[in-house]
Amino acid sequence: MYAIVEIAGLQYKVEQDRKLFVNRLKANAGDEVTFDKVLLTDIDGSVTVGAPAIEGVTVVAKVLDQVKGDKVIVFKKKRRKGYKVKNGHRQQFTQIQIVSIGGVAAPKKAAKKAAPKTEAKEEVKSED
Repeated sequence: MYAIVEIAGLQYKVEQDRKLFVNRLKANAGDEVTFDKVLLTDIDGSVTVGAPAIEGVTVVAKVLDQVKGDKVIVFKKKRRKGYKVKNGHRQQFTQIQIVSIGGVAAPKKAAKKAAPKTEAKEEVKSED
């Protein structure tokens, strides 16, 4: 059982009890957050695709920690000009653990075609 969820503008494949790092969320450690934008679910081989999201299905996650990613070095240089600039950057992440993938996806209602109306014609017998 898994789901594809949009979290902070990015899509993630989530499964129950899985830990992952997402872009920083405004939540403290220990809080529970709910994600409503579920794009796809696979429950026991039954795949449901939303257009664009599935109604009634939510993913609940627990915030474990606010962390920083690895340092990325940005180095710029122009040869023979004496121009050198060195910068570093550490991205802010939130570590979450998926608690549950809840709700039942309601099956889409098939468009009903209007059946042609058949009127029973009464036959009139004429007596001569």
